[in-house]
Amino acid sequence: MPTRSAIFPQDDSTEAENRILPWFRHDAEASPAPRRAVATASVRPGTRYAVLAAVVLIQGCLGGIYAWSTFVPALHDTWGLGMAQTQLLFGGLIGVFTLAMIPAGRLLRRVGPKPVAVSGGILFAVGFLLAAASGGRFGLLFAGISLLAGTGTGCCYVCALTSGAAWFPERKGLVTGLAVAGFGGGAVVLAFLGQWLLAWGMDVLRVFGVIGAAYGLVIVGAAMLLSLPAVTAPFRKRSTDGQYRDRFFGGLLVGMFAGTFAGLALIGNLKPLALDSGLGEGVATGAIALFSLGNAAGRVAWGWLADHLGRRAGWLSLAFLAMATAGLAVGRGQGTVFLGASALVGFGFGACFVVYAALVAGHYGVERLGEVYPLVFLAYGLSGIAGPATAGWLLDATGGYGLALILCLAVPITAALLLRRLLKETAPGKQTIAP
Repeated sequence: MPTRSAIFPQDDSTEAENRILPWFRHDAEASPAPRRAVATASVRPGTRYAVLAAVVLIQGCLGGIYAWSTFVPALHDTWGLGMAQTQLLFGGLIGVFTLAMIPAGRLLRRVGPKPVAVSGGILFAVGFLLAAASGGRFGLLFAGISLLAGTGTGCCYVCALTSGAAWFPERKGLVTGLAVAGFGGGAVVLAFLGQWLLAWGMDVLRVFGVIGAAYGLVIVGAAMLLSLPAVTAPFRKRSTDGQYRDRFFGGLLVGMFAGTFAGLALIGNLKPLALDSGLGEGVATGAIALFSLGNAAGRVAWGWLADHLGRRAGWLSLAFLAMATAGLAVGRGQGTVFLGASALVGFGFGACFVVYAALVAGHYGVERLGEVYPLVFLAYGLSGIAGPATAGWLLDATGGYGLALILCLAVPITAALLLRRLLKETAPGKQTIAP
């Protein structure tokens, strides 16, 4: 009989076990293999709040990647990178980040969050330091920012989310919302910091060095505080052969890809788009900050909306994103309209990271969320590669953002119509979306 954790001394049922690492539990029946401690922590007053603070801090640092467009003009003008190349660096980081989450999550189950997150923080720092020493060579920039920093981001992201949810099982949704909101809002700090350093006369590669050293130190330091509150046991994984070949799962992939395609293409080019529209540096930096704040707010608000709208939240969020993109295109020459539209685009983009998790939980069950949602999240990685790079290529080919904006408008509109039909066809009567 396995020994129970002291975390739940009054609980003699299996409910306590079900609350530990719910995202990685694949079966209700525990494996007969002996339990093994993975980076457990003794219970001390304030421990879980220290973990929560570390989670938010890590996510805020990682979320700085959404400030990427701050550095695009300098990479283009100073080091001669094409716009497609600058967007491939950003998209590659997103793609590697999502792929790295899968092995990082498996490793987390074996050794705990601290060593995985510390390793991720080191990779993040080394990646940006390599970019700083690249001399503007695209291959080294890609290796540093896209591959190394992207892998580090995936390792830290999954460890931070898991640690927060494990320490607050009774507030898992709220803690997860805080964490992903921190990721969404992290670009505000880096956008202003990066713009200040560039305006001060610092070369963009040196700025990357500052990011690698400062952010890497903060991430590694915060990662040292991560732990899990209980001893976990390995669980048997159920066979998933053939269970994701339905139209509902296909609809989730379409929706996630379309929403993040448009959102990433826009945030990756937001600063040069503002400058190309005749708006100043202040408006361009402000647009990035407002996109990030809208992104953070959208992750919380759309979570609430998903609980009340059910399946309709999927296609409605895409329609909202399309309308916000239209506002961005119309208001290109007007600073106030451009800033407001940037915040609304961020708000619609943030929906992608809560709505589809809610749809997965409602259709497949909350206990299957950790099994199914990472597969849906892979569409985000694919869009990270395709969206920014396509927008950059269209800019290089046409010399303007007209076609890129049309594409960012057409993709979510088309997906909204398709997703509405798919979700309606696969609805088993009334659908209740689990929180």
